[in-house]
Amino acid sequence: MRVKLPMDDEHAALFTVGQVADMLDVQQAFLRRIDQHQVVSPRRSAGGQRRYSRHEIGRIQQVVTMMDEGMTLPAIRRIIELQHDLAKVTRERDELTRRLDALGSGPGDRA
Repeated sequence: MRVKLPMDDEHAALFTVGQVADMLDVQQAFLRRIDQHQVVSPRRSAGGQRRYSRHEIGRIQQVVTMMDEGMTLPAIRRIIELQHDLAKVTRERDELTRRLDALGSGPGDRA
């Protein structure tokens, strides 16, 4: 059996502000600003330092791309919120479809 390591979890908060800034070639101040605007909100270490997960790093890359396209941080925050809402509704729809199929009344069975 393989031991699951923190680095295996894309949501494990492992990276510091400096590491992420270096990885993505952005300023640390930019990372603090998107946190203040609640676009990407990293977890905090026991000492209060920001710690980013691989998932959050991917989101930051998305933010940089959208800003390069001329979008504002409030607009980006709203887009990310809507993407999250859509993913939740999609999961709920898929679960309801699975339940209907399990009951034998899938979409093709309705008259």
